[in-house]
Amino acid sequence: MPLFGREAELKALTELIGHPGDRSGVLVRGEAGIGKSALVAEAVSASSAAGLRVLATTAVESEQNLPYAGLHQLLYPVRAGVDLLPAPQRGALRSALGLADAAEPSAYLVGLATLTLLAEESAVRPLLVVAEDVHWLDRASADVLAFVARRIESEPIIMIATLREGERSPLLDAGLSPMPVDRLSDEVAAELLDSIAPDLSPAVRGWLLEEAAGNPLGLTELPAAIADQGGPGPVPSLTDRVAGLGQVPPLTERLERAFTARVATLPAQARTALLIAALNQSDSLSETLAATGLVLGSAAELEILAPAVEVRLIELGVGAVRFRHPLMRSAIPAASTLAEHRRAHLALAETLRDQPDRRAWHRAAATAGADEGVAADLDRAADRARHRGGAAAAVAALEQAARLSDGQDRKAVRLLRAAELAVESGRRDTAERLVREAQALELSPPRRATAAWLLSGFEDGVREDVSRVPELAGLAASVAADGQVELAVRILLGAAMRCFWSEPGPSARRSLLDVADRLPVPADDPRMVAVAAYVAPFERGGTVLERLRALAGVAGADPETDRYLGSAALQVGAFDLAARFSAAAAPGLRAQGRLGLLPRALAVQAWSRARLGDLAAAVPVAAEAARFAQETGQPFMYGLATAVQAEIAALRGDHGQAGALADEAERVALPAGARPVLATVQLARGLAALSEGRFPDAFAALNRVLDPADPAYQLALRTYFLAELTDAAVRAGRTDTMRDIVHDLEPHAASTSSPALHIGLRYARAVLAPDTEAEELFTVALRADLTGWPAERGRLQLAFGEWLRRRRRAAESRTHLRTARETFDALGMAAWGERARRELRSAGESSPNRAPDAREKLTPHELNIAQLAAEGLTNREIGQRLYLSHRTVGTHLHRIFPKLGVSSRADLARMLKTFEDRSSP
Repeated sequence: MPLFGREAELKALTELIGHPGDRSGVLVRGEAGIGKSALVAEAVSASSAAGLRVLATTAVESEQNLPYAGLHQLLYPVRAGVDLLPAPQRGALRSALGLADAAEPSAYLVGLATLTLLAEESAVRPLLVVAEDVHWLDRASADVLAFVARRIESEPIIMIATLREGERSPLLDAGLSPMPVDRLSDEVAAELLDSIAPDLSPAVRGWLLEEAAGNPLGLTELPAAIADQGGPGPVPSLTDRVAGLGQVPPLTERLERAFTARVATLPAQARTALLIAALNQSDSLSETLAATGLVLGSAAELEILAPAVEVRLIELGVGAVRFRHPLMRSAIPAASTLAEHRRAHLALAETLRDQPDRRAWHRAAATAGADEGVAADLDRAADRARHRGGAAAAVAALEQAARLSDGQDRKAVRLLRAAELAVESGRRDTAERLVREAQALELSPPRRATAAWLLSGFEDGVREDVSRVPELAGLAASVAADGQVELAVRILLGAAMRCFWSEPGPSARRSLLDVADRLPVPADDPRMVAVAAYVAPFERGGTVLERLRALAGVAGADPETDRYLGSAALQVGAFDLAARFSAAAAPGLRAQGRLGLLPRALAVQAWSRARLGDLAAAVPVAAEAARFAQETGQPFMYGLATAVQAEIAALRGDHGQAGALADEAERVALPAGARPVLATVQLARGLAALSEGRFPDAFAALNRVLDPADPAYQLALRTYFLAELTDAAVRAGRTDTMRDIVHDLEPHAASTSSPALHIGLRYARAVLAPDTEAEELFTVALRADLTGWPAERGRLQLAFGEWLRRRRRAAESRTHLRTARETFDALGMAAWGERARRELRSAGESSPNRAPDAREKLTPHELNIAQLAAEGLTNREIGQRLYLSHRTVGTHLHRIFPKLGVSSRADLARMLKTFEDRSSP
């Protein structure tokens, strides 16, 4: 049957299929029965005619708790290609699909493996990937398909997904073009109805058009329902139908009632078989017939389903029974009793003895009260789901097991285990709900402690009340006294994180330190180093730095440890160490597929690199941190990475972009009071104002970070851009205010050897000093070890050169100003380079214009790929590093070479090395 009224949608799909590789695909969205599957069928037919290979998966509601069920269905035809994947991807995908008993796979490695497999298949023949009813897709499969959709760039792959209106799915935010499908117009609806039932009386025709309201399924199925019932009977008016009801029942409900009535006309044995098929988690005909035989007490043959085929509820294929529409499937149970449901589930459980996960869910569905045996089965199903990387399925199994648990303690254990899994997979709302349910029970002290600290696994620490910090300190002390030292450390670390993202006050910070000091844990444990850095960046800064330097020699051994240490180094102003540790953490986190942790390490690396002036390294890292943070649902890390991008733009002199990025970061951070993000936003705005000559604005923006009453105040970060604050203060006529600020910070310098703090104070002392003292202070500042801090050395050279020129010592000033200009040009700090040029002209020396840096022609993404290619990595290795297909990497390199004017990787490596040499300190 032709599709009525869908010309625009069909044209768009035809264009998409005709140009695979131009766009990633479409998300077809609309209400039940609107014709999404019909459009997909047309697309599949057109794709086959055009020579594309079609891979498809259709989700059903009952499979939501079976991890990777949808992905297994999609990839089954190309499963032979799994063995040709790189080893880490091969192992992850085989484990996810149940083809190997390996360690718990990372969802992102599974996603990369799927992308690589599809890319390889598409190289032989373009692909159409179809995912229908993605609102019912198991979460693990949905996450993988969303991952793939975001990365379909140049591969000849098209993805078409369908989603019911009002439902959620990870594919909503995966970059697929939206294709909303609306109801048919009155004219087209009438045309469709007349093609189906041309002999209707005017009254019945008008009633059906009103009932269907432009929904194609209603228009095609309601006439059949009337015929099944022997005619429509009296046609009710709209007034009659709403009287006493308040509203007309939704069309989906009316259609389900029509399908239910159709079921009621079937023989009892057919109804039994149909109910079992509807409740089954598979379309397997053999399973349905076997379970039906168990209920009936005798073997069931294929003919038992013939009546359901005749009334157009199901279709039979080779070994499969399929419902003609999901509404038909959902209507079947409504025509049966709870006792019949229970018998059907038990029969399916008996049939599926060799499939323990599906068997456990059917047993659970047949159980009304507590049953520890069934709960234990679900426990084991949760373990298997987690082992395969299906965290969402494991959470669902544990929740159901908690419902069936015999006793409150067992129920609490399962709820808390489920909450911990939800934390690990980043599902905060689910974790909060599960913790609340557990806390409503009578919990033992250890269980209460677990419930109290669990949500601290979300490292932003913003959404919870900071007044809880002392409570968490007491909780850590309590569980440590009970001998649970490891749990105490975890609680303490979670509470310490809150001291970075928010400000609990001095008393709360002291309470955490008191507990940390009493814990029987080695002082050089990376977690305890991080606790000290987060809680007391100045009081414990010297000790933290000593331990960080001692641990720097083993960087790269463990990515999780390196991540903690990089974060700790940032708190104490050791940006060189922070960059080193976080850079060491990133490869291991990538290899393990831990994309939830990776943006945290990348954000620290980008923040540190930007502060050091290494913009070429910071640009791609910040962009990647923002992309992964957004993809993994970490808004505050996304805000921090975006704020760093704003800072970089300000340093480069791109003030428009700096302002837009700062606004975006503030939009994310301000409602929740994410202080490090807001502090970095003010830094970016201050830098932009400073380079534009708006000195009062610059001072006002930067000074906000020092005000404890301001949401941008952050205890540690406020001391790490004193040079910029000093420049703004002097030029805004706020020298005395700046002297007071320096005076207030001097005590901190006595308790910590923080490089950033001491570099900033040396700069401020020299710039603010009277003429009789300034030269000596500049000399002292320049003699300090600034290895790895080229931007700070450049600022000192510029400030000293300016001071010398104002004292009419032009010849001496030119040496320093020239060095500053060369430094800033190499670093790409355009506004500061221009400032050095202006000073040089005033000192009697002209300057050549800055030689353009070809790297600035590249997007951050392209720059990342170019740098990795220059290091000698192959396209496949770059793809594995950046979670892209190697074909996408190749396409990017083809664009990069002409932008840079090179024709080979060797030329690329030479060019980038030249720029790196220029920017070296």
